[in-house]
Amino acid sequence: MQQNGVFDLLKMLELNIDESFPIIPGRFVVVNPKEIETLIDRIYASLPVEVQEARAFLRRRDEMQMEAQQKAEKIIADAQSEADRKLSEADFIKAVEREGIRIRNQVQEECEELKRKALEEAENIRMQAAQDALKTKEGADLFAEKVLTDLEQKLAQQQQLIKNGQIYLEQLRNSSVGDFGSKYENSANTEDYATR
Repeated sequence: MQQNGVFDLLKMLELNIDESFPIIPGRFVVVNPKEIETLIDRIYASLPVEVQEARAFLRRRDEMQMEAQQKAEKIIADAQSEADRKLSEADFIKAVEREGIRIRNQVQEECEELKRKALEEAENIRMQAAQDALKTKEGADLFAEKVLTDLEQKLAQQQQLIKNGQIYLEQLRNSSVGDFGSKYENSANTEDYATR
């Protein structure tokens, strides 16, 4: 999946949180954990292929080192067996030993070269993956900061609406009390006038 897919999924996560039911405004909301978990799983699945390839390459490198080590041990064991078998043949003993040493040295050199190349390739992939991960993290940090800023602005607007509503209700309450008091005085004056 492309990088845009990750941002689309993060936007869906933001919308999911925006549409959640607030318990305490600005502090706690009720969300559907299954939807959040599904979105997080999809975000993981959308990470760059290079990260997954680097992990697979490192596993393959370890397997290759193990295979090379086993091959070297088998060749050395075979050479040793051959040398042991020919111990009774005095003419061949020294030649077999020299050949075994030569084969062992050659195999060790090949193993070291394979190991060196594998480590270089693994380091290059690791560095590239680290750079990609850093870029992705920076992008995610910027996006998260924007989302939080937007949420803060929306929250401030909601708080202002609540404050305005409270002020309006207080004004209604005060004007209702004042209207009731003036109506009471008018009715009292009318009764007083009628008794005169």
